[in-house]
Amino acid sequence: VSRTVVREAFRSLSAMRLIDMSAGRRATVAKLDTGAMSMVIEHGITTQQISVQQVYDVRRTIEMRTVALAALRRTDQEAAAIGRSARLMRENFRNPEAVMEHDIAFHEAIAAASHNPVFSLIVTAFSGVTRRTWVIGWRTRSSDEAQLKMIKGHEDIAEAILKGDPRLAAEHMAQHFDKSVKALLDAGIA
Repeated sequence: VSRTVVREAFRSLSAMRLIDMSAGRRATVAKLDTGAMSMVIEHGITTQQISVQQVYDVRRTIEMRTVALAALRRTDQEAAAIGRSARLMRENFRNPEAVMEHDIAFHEAIAAASHNPVFSLIVTAFSGVTRRTWVIGWRTRSSDEAQLKMIKGHEDIAEAILKGDPRLAAEHMAQHFDKSVKALLDAGIA
């Protein structure tokens, strides 16, 4: 094979984030990255090939499993990080952008606590879509009471994980996603 073909193959693999290439160094296998998966999901939504509701349906299914595994497998430090994200949501509830970032960190921490790196990759890949839709869902919860109730749902999930109760954790996660989808539907996003 000619050098030109090899260089083009390496450039293609690098563009797909499968290998890392640095000037003057040999190509190496890249660490797993959510970039490509995230771009595909966002492209699907932007081009209306998939809907936000379909993404949330998949997220609900995946996150029900991750939360059950997190309740069974989490370390004390992981449980503390999950609880901290929920607490920071409450402490910052007057700052929607901060709440959103803590909410995303909450779900990513649960995926990490599942101890299945595939779940972490998938849940992290959803963060772009979450950032696009989160504020809309937050605004449909127009009262402090409604916003604090959403945060309470996160605290309930964190508590079930801390207790090591996979059934209760999955039940709370299902309720959370059902309410989130309803909020988005109420806002006209489907």
